[in-house]
This record gives sequence, C-alpha cells and structure tokens, in this order.
Amino acid sequence: MLRPPVTRAVSTIDETGGTGVTEQGVPREPGGEVYDWFVRGLALLEGGNAEAAAELLAHARSAEPSSASILEALARATFDAGRYTLAAELFAELADASPDNDYARFGLGLTRMRMGDVPGAVEQLAMAATMRPGRQDYQRALREARATLAAREDAGLPGVIGPDERSGLGSWLPGAGETTDEA
Repeated sequence: MLRPPVTRAVSTIDETGGTGVTEQGVPREPGGEVYDWFVRGLALLEGGNAEAAAELLAHARSAEPSSASILEALARATFDAGRYTLAAELFAELADASPDNDYARFGLGLTRMRMGDVPGAVEQLAMAATMRPGRQDYQRALREARATLAAREDAGLPGVIGPDERSGLGSWLPGAGETTDEA
C-alpha cells in the first residue's frame, strides 16, 4: 500500500530560539508566549547571536507593538546584527515614544555614527550624556563623536561621512568596512 509522503518542517535556525520556516517557506511562529520570546531573545543577544535575537524579538514586537522593553531589545539586536538603517528607525521610534529615555538617545547616536551621520550622532549623544552625566560610556562616545566632527571641520570636510569614504577608514570608525543594509 502506498502512503502519501510525509512533509516535515525544517528549521533554518537552530533550536535555541530561532523561528525558522517550513519547507514551503511559511514562517513558523516560535514556541511559547511573548514573554518567553522576549527572554530567549535577550539570552540570544547576550550570547552574541544578534540575528537570531532580532528575529525572535521581531515576533515579540508583532505580538506586543506597544512594549518599550521589546522595542529597545529589538533595536539593540538589530544594531548588533549590523542593520543600522533599521536600528536607527527603531531607536528613533523609542526616543519619540519616550523622549526622556537616555538609552534610546545613546543607541540612536551610536547608530548614526555607524551610518556616518556625525552631526546627528553628536546631537543624540549630547542629549544622552546630559540626561545621565554619570555614564562614562555616554561621555566617551560623545567626546569621540565631537572630536571626529571637529577634525572633519578642520579638514574642510562635511560632517556626514559618505559610504565611499567609510569603506576606506579601516577600524577607527565603528562599523567601517562592515556590511550593512544600506548597500
């Protein structure tokens, strides 16, 4: 007797929390509840698996679009995954929703720096540093961004670093030479 073939779902990401897709290309929802997705996403992010974290946190965000905690975690994961355009949008959304969120300003400033928008980075980092003057990481990032902007002005260069210029910078500019979603 012939039996119909059995179709099994095949995950494109391991069992550590990724969502994967079926063989038919249909996205598969992760197991558990939204809180579980959030916790697993944070664990993946802390473990250095930013892409899987971003994927899982995007599912959490779809289910809970008004959660600032999920939005912040998704913005962080997207930044760590090198998707700076989307990370900037997410951090900007977080900053718009909560203008007094110093971390949103810090993240947006770092993201703008990676994208080459030095004046935009200085603006956001200055707000973050003013909101939390005791945070040394905020102060350091602001000093570096201001020094970069001053050096560019002294050299007669525009504040915004173009993509062609970023690719030849080596490692001194965070994100220089990395692949981003801006290509």
